[in-house]
Amino acid sequence: MSATIDQQFVEYIVKSLVGHPEDVVVERVIDEKGVLLSLTVNPEDLGRVIGKRGVTAQSLRTLLRALGTKNDARYNLKIVNTDGGRDVTISSDDVSTGDESVEDFTDKTVDNDVQESDFAKKSRKELEELDDLDI
Repeated sequence: MSATIDQQFVEYIVKSLVGHPEDVVVERVIDEKGVLLSLTVNPEDLGRVIGKRGVTAQSLRTLLRALGTKNDARYNLKIVNTDGGRDVTISSDDVSTGDESVEDFTDKTVDNDVQESDFAKKSRKELEELDDLDI
């Protein structure tokens, strides 16, 4: 089955960013919210795809919104983390890690030994508020 234009679009951008482009996989599912694109990358590249404070992932979602406007479709991007044998889904709508909360996941991913600073807490809250916006 050939990849659709939206899959090719995300794949091209992400492969340009990561150190292991051969591990980039974009799966496409149509659901009640629109088109769901699930992005899987090498665990070493996850930070590059998400970016500092989630800026790169948010930029990808913005580009997808623009593509959706052109194609008259609503796109959702899910970034799947397969690091350590557990699947963690990071999306603009939700963060699902089984029994862990968003804060637990972020603390483990960013730094296991350092307490979260007030700046980080404030930034996370601002990002959560931005995710709630339906632009």
